[in-house]
Amino acid sequence: MRRAPGTAVFLIACSTATLAALLTGCTTADAICQDGQYPVQYVGATGGDCVDDGHKVPKGTFRYPKDKTPKHVDDKWDRYWQTHTLDEHGAIVKAPPAS
Repeated sequence: MRRAPGTAVFLIACSTATLAALLTGCTTADAICQDGQYPVQYVGATGGDCVDDGHKVPKGTFRYPKDKTPKHVDDKWDRYWQTHTLDEHGAIVKAPPAS
């Protein structure tokens, strides 16, 4: 059976794109925030929000420590901050139940 013209080129292009994505460590995980935003969490709770770059951290929230910032849903730091928060003094503490 003969293939339609261009099928081989299409298959090679798809294979190359797939291989490139795998080799570059491309992830399909959902980002915590959109491009141009950074994540914040509410003081004393586990809920959070995203703030546009260039805007101040809203009152009652904190910006994650640089080395503990979640990047993608369910990554190491996203899971960590589901059970931890900052208190009013800026100390990392266990989050209260059902926060």
